[in-house]
Amino acid sequence: MEEQKERRYQKKKLRKGRVLFTVLILALLGIGTYGVMQYRAGLQLAGEANTAAPEPFVPDEKEDETVNYLLLGIDTRGEEKSRTDTMMLVSWQKKTDEIKLVSFMRDIYAEIPGYQMYKLNTAYYLGGVQLTKDTITSMFDVPIHHYAIVDFKNFESLIDILAPDGVEIDVEKNMSANIGVSLTQGVQQLNGQQLLGYARFRMDREGDFGRVERQQKVIEALKNEVLSVGNVKNLPKLVGATQGYITTDVSSSDQLKTVLGVAMSGGVEISKLTIPAEGTFVDRNYSRVGDVLEIDKEANQQILHDFLTSN
Repeated sequence: MEEQKERRYQKKKLRKGRVLFTVLILALLGIGTYGVMQYRAGLQLAGEANTAAPEPFVPDEKEDETVNYLLLGIDTRGEEKSRTDTMMLVSWQKKTDEIKLVSFMRDIYAEIPGYQMYKLNTAYYLGGVQLTKDTITSMFDVPIHHYAIVDFKNFESLIDILAPDGVEIDVEKNMSANIGVSLTQGVQQLNGQQLLGYARFRMDREGDFGRVERQQKVIEALKNEVLSVGNVKNLPKLVGATQGYITTDVSSSDQLKTVLGVAMSGGVEISKLTIPAEGTFVDRNYSRVGDVLEIDKEANQQILHDFLTSN
């Protein structure tokens, strides 16, 4: 009698286990199907975008634990050639899941290989991403393994895909001059156009240094959006759209793996640095190039190395 009860109990337990297993499989299939559909929707948007073809790029040799990305923001405005408005080095420490973000001021008086001294943001105008990469690596002795270029108009579209309800930013003052939008002081949910305007504002005493600080603040806010549980469903579509909105040497599968890996880890910390560092530059004006930041190259190189290698 007891043996029969035990067998009935085991069968009932087995049936429950099969039902649970079936539900899990169906849930995973549903999630997978939704992700594929969203990714394809993003690809469709990418096909409608007018993004330049990948540029010639020779990466430096990779290390096992660190990957450095050169992130460039440009405002083409229909022009064939343009200067970079944003130049960042994004260093991903894979072992610790830490991101180190370095912003390079565009007015750095730079030694551009094969040319005279110009502002750093002129390197892209003269020779694209490769010359920009060569200029930064030669000045600061830092390897660069990948690049990504985003036009500001495409940036707006990507933000609206990632965060349809907007990105939360604490706007520190009223802003409107030369940014195409009007922002009021206080915590705001900014859409793509507004967030771009916030990141580009520089009509105050801080000038470009204030703008760089806001750009870093925007990167931090975007990281939080990627890690937000409510926005995980938007990531496949975002990665699909990047195929048309971002010019990069990173494959779509690698992008998806990286973005989803970061989102699932949930523990990413961002450390920030601006080059030139405070006290390591002087303001100069040269008739050929205008106002520049003449930097102590050795001091900034050491500060950058210490920042990237610190735990």
